[in-house]
Amino acid sequence: MDRLTDINDFNYNLPQEKIALFPCPKRDESKLLVYQNHQIQESRFKHVAQFLNSGHILVFNNTKVVQARLIFHKPEGASIEIFCLEPVSPTTLHALAFEVKGSCRWLCYIGNNKRLKGSIEQHFEYKGQDCTLKAARIAPQGDAFVVEFSWTLENLSFGEILEHTGKIPLPPYIKRKADSNDSYRYQTIFAQEKGSVAAPTAGLHFTDQVLESLNEKQIQHINITLHVGAGTFKPVTEQYIEQHVMHTEPIFFSRNSIEMLLNNTDKKIVTVGTTSTRSLESLYWIGVKLHHALQQHLPLTPDMLHLSQWEVYTRWMPLAVSQEEALDSVLQYMNLTHDNHLQASTAIMITPYYQPKLVSGLITNFHQPKSTLMLLIAAFVHENWRQIYDYALCHDFRFLSYGDACLFL
Repeated sequence: MDRLTDINDFNYNLPQEKIALFPCPKRDESKLLVYQNHQIQESRFKHVAQFLNSGHILVFNNTKVVQARLIFHKPEGASIEIFCLEPVSPTTLHALAFEVKGSCRWLCYIGNNKRLKGSIEQHFEYKGQDCTLKAARIAPQGDAFVVEFSWTLENLSFGEILEHTGKIPLPPYIKRKADSNDSYRYQTIFAQEKGSVAAPTAGLHFTDQVLESLNEKQIQHINITLHVGAGTFKPVTEQYIEQHVMHTEPIFFSRNSIEMLLNNTDKKIVTVGTTSTRSLESLYWIGVKLHHALQQHLPLTPDMLHLSQWEVYTRWMPLAVSQEEALDSVLQYMNLTHDNHLQASTAIMITPYYQPKLVSGLITNFHQPKSTLMLLIAAFVHENWRQIYDYALCHDFRFLSYGDACLFL
């Protein structure tokens, strides 16, 4: 990219007392800031349907947060925290990784890593049976480690072990221990597909009553899956965003969801969360890549289903096609591969210079200063993000994962 953007231009003062350490007592009683036509309104999230109509279609991320933090204790008392990030073997597919029995390898962060020599064990009881879980550090990989887990109850899946012994991975800026309420509240009511180590927090505000109010206005919704990685909290430490290395996350779409998007291109898509936004915009560009490959009769290779950090800006923007052409190309690819689900991955970095291709509106929370999520917000509201955040700070809105919501139209 030929321009440099200073991350300090996306900084603001966030007092500690503005960060929500606990969720609102009732999900949909959280405050809602609505930004439309350069005007700001205040409401409650339970009234979000009032600002939408049948000309909108909502997209939810139905990923489910796993209890990814495992705490081990050494005999002398030191604790070792192992934070499971993504599966390595015998499968890298989240849908299968939690069903593995006996042993598996995951990429993990290790807290107090220097105190871990070789391996460590913890013992627990599962349905009246004693079980020993062993974790062995295998090799470094970036700022994380490949860890091999093995356990003595071979009929027990790794997913069951995490549910029984793991803890919910609250974000690092929520400086308290997770409690039993977090297991429910740090999870959307529509969570289905296990794999995230952080919640798609915009979805935390939805209740059955809110969904019913949307149905009454004939506002359709679509489920897609992006498993949120710990990289979503990775701070931008470089001065210029072009030097930041963006994290990669897996994305999943069913044939039905893509067909619904294709059949509703006359409607305005409102994504619930930055993860849904990142997924849909990545789907469009993957469709662009497939479209040009199909047009030129090029081999369709697996790498076409991965979107790297800058390739949209450096290669594909001049070759943009219509929404219909992009989505139809994805379906053509799925027809050729006889797949009913598309698994892809994205490292796209959505910056203030990005022009959204599928997404017209966004429901989200208030984000950390100098974060990649702030850059994504600026792609939708441009320099007005500062006006919006100043308003929220002066009108008692609560910030970050357990905080209040915004609706940008």
